Amino acid sequence: MRIEIEQPEQDELEEAGVFDWPVQEYDEEKFDWYYDKTEHCYILEGDANIVSEFDSVTIKPGDYIVFPAGLECVWDVQSKIRKHYSFE
Repeated sequence: MRIEIEQPEQDELEEAGVFDWPVQEYDEEKFDWYYDKTEHCYILEGDANIVSEFDSVTIKPGDYIVFPAGLECVWDVQSKIRKHYSFE
């Protein structure tokens, strides 16, 4: 169960309807998270370190991320995150 990160082109995001997805924000904090559904998200601003038993990644603006269902991880938000998100 690995976290997938891409940096897609703007037109790819528009075609997929990403900018119509809801927006969620996280303040600077550290918290545990469990994904019971696969989440797709696009980072608008901020950055965070995310650690699971499989990965240790840093996310930043422009990243398109897929968190697989069943993933347990720790978010360490370094600066306030704003993201578009959608669940499968």
